[in-house]
Amino acid sequence: MTATDRMPSPASEIDLVTFIDQRPVGPLQRRVAILCGAVLFMDGYDTQAIGYVAPTLANAFAIGRAALAPVFSASLAGLMIGALVLGPIADRVGRRRIVIGSTIAFGVCSLLTACVGDLRLLIAVRFLTGLGLGGAMPNTVALTAEYSPQRLRATLVMLMFCGFSLGAAVGGYIAAALIPQYGWRAVFIVGGVLPVALVPVLAVGLPESVRFLAGPRGNREAARLMLSRMACAEIPPDMVVAVHEDPSAGVGALVARGRAAATLLFWVVFFLSLLDLYLLSNWLPTVLVDAGASVPAAARLASLLQVGGIAGAVAISRVVDRFRFRALAVVYAGAAAAVAATGFAIHNHTLEALTILAAGFGIVGGQIAANALAAMHYPTALRSTGVGWALGAGRAGSIVGPIVGGVLLQRSEGPIQLFLLAAAPAAIAAGASLALHGLSRRER
Repeated sequence: MTATDRMPSPASEIDLVTFIDQRPVGPLQRRVAILCGAVLFMDGYDTQAIGYVAPTLANAFAIGRAALAPVFSASLAGLMIGALVLGPIADRVGRRRIVIGSTIAFGVCSLLTACVGDLRLLIAVRFLTGLGLGGAMPNTVALTAEYSPQRLRATLVMLMFCGFSLGAAVGGYIAAALIPQYGWRAVFIVGGVLPVALVPVLAVGLPESVRFLAGPRGNREAARLMLSRMACAEIPPDMVVAVHEDPSAGVGALVARGRAAATLLFWVVFFLSLLDLYLLSNWLPTVLVDAGASVPAAARLASLLQVGGIAGAVAISRVVDRFRFRALAVVYAGAAAAVAATGFAIHNHTLEALTILAAGFGIVGGQIAANALAAMHYPTALRSTGVGWALGAGRAGSIVGPIVGGVLLQRSEGPIQLFLLAAAPAAIAAGASLALHGLSRRER
């Protein structure tokens, strides 16, 4: 590299945030988003796989439909604990190693899921799988956000997070193809082999967060070299890379320095959003089968929830960058209407497909937007902790959701009543999003 390739050095310090915000998105940043999206593709596939195999699994284990609720909830409990524990750990040791370790964990445990023959053992293995899944999600969100300029941060995080919805949707089609010929275990073999195969790619191609490297727990020389790669020009060795953000760290900092109200509102939104999402995603295939659909047809229809989510994330990403919480409130309000309409269309597959797509557009798209907004709200030292604990609160909702769905399935008078009740969490999430908008306006 020649002297003319060097960047000008008008000062001894480079402000990392300004550096990233003023530059276009380059190959390194796109690679980070793609690799994080690939991890979430595997995450989404494995998280949703248990719902797609549920009708066949119930027959294989000779149990009633409602008895599957502990299997659903065990995985989600692991997801919650993984997000709560591994998010704060990543703020101390870095995002990269947690992402790679989590991918290994849920890949291996998915392979173990295919080997179990006992319901109690299945519950235990799904809990362990959830720990890995829960660790991957907040750290891929944080890592992508920390390489993104402010003007495009919500867009890039939301597009990256589409990997989760795509994996969950593709899982429905894979399940529909594999179950009739090879049984439910084949679904988890695929779900284990793919993430294990991805690990070497992550080890070679996934960098550590440049903001983490520039922070007090990182390596500023490594951060300087990373910025040189981003700029495609050498940054002089005497330049210091700095992040001028609140250095507060730890779970307690989430409710300190005026953050308490926003943090609690984020938790409410995530809890209700994921309650609704997992109620629908876990029980929708079973409800459709009970209404007369075949198992493959139910899996394909249910996968449209995630297809709608991908469409929602792509459609609203730039709107969320501009309108933030106001956009989120509108999306959740639309989701509530779509979920309510799903019950009325249960016996018409064409209408049912449209309402499921619309519900996914709002609920899944809204959750992806909430992830991006949470990553934008917290500073670097708190980002994985903030996103992890918001997802942890959401995972508490995701544990409650399948249980509520099982109760409603037993006690409701039919699908219309079930889906009307399922619309309520999305409507309340819309109200909480409006409260976040009001709070953000007062903080400016």
